[in-house]
Amino acid sequence: MMNENARRVISVIVVNEASVLSRVTDLFSGRGYNITSLTVAPIPDSKYSRLTIVTSGSVRVMEQITKQLHKLIPVLRVYEHEDMVEKEMAMIKFPITENLSDINTLCEAYNGKIVNVGDNIVIAMVADEPKRIDNFLCAVKRYNPKEIVRSGAVALER
Repeated sequence: MMNENARRVISVIVVNEASVLSRVTDLFSGRGYNITSLTVAPIPDSKYSRLTIVTSGSVRVMEQITKQLHKLIPVLRVYEHEDMVEKEMAMIKFPITENLSDINTLCEAYNGKIVNVGDNIVIAMVADEPKRIDNFLCAVKRYNPKEIVRSGAVALER
């Protein structure tokens, strides 16, 4: 049995048109539900986009949200992921003075690598499960990251 206020991952397939994103986010905020992560991208070779929404709530709350999303005209499909593959990307900027070999080795353990080297900085990228990204970000603190950007989750049913 899932926790009453468990983390939920919902995919929403929408017609790719203006104002769709604001309608979806208004639905959540209007009911007092927080969106932890929101990723939006067009579906290749179609007129649709996929929104991957990470939120939390009870089964009843998720059913309400799903019903409300279906009432929005441009929504084609809404589903909560049960058995899924979920990934998130993070990019991290480090000072060039840090140990690049150690940073790269750590990145490789999280499906990543150094992707750019400038005069004063190094940028690394990792792509893994959100909890593993959390672990990676704790591990790299010793290398004095200057900036961290996370993409938000994307997910597909198995």
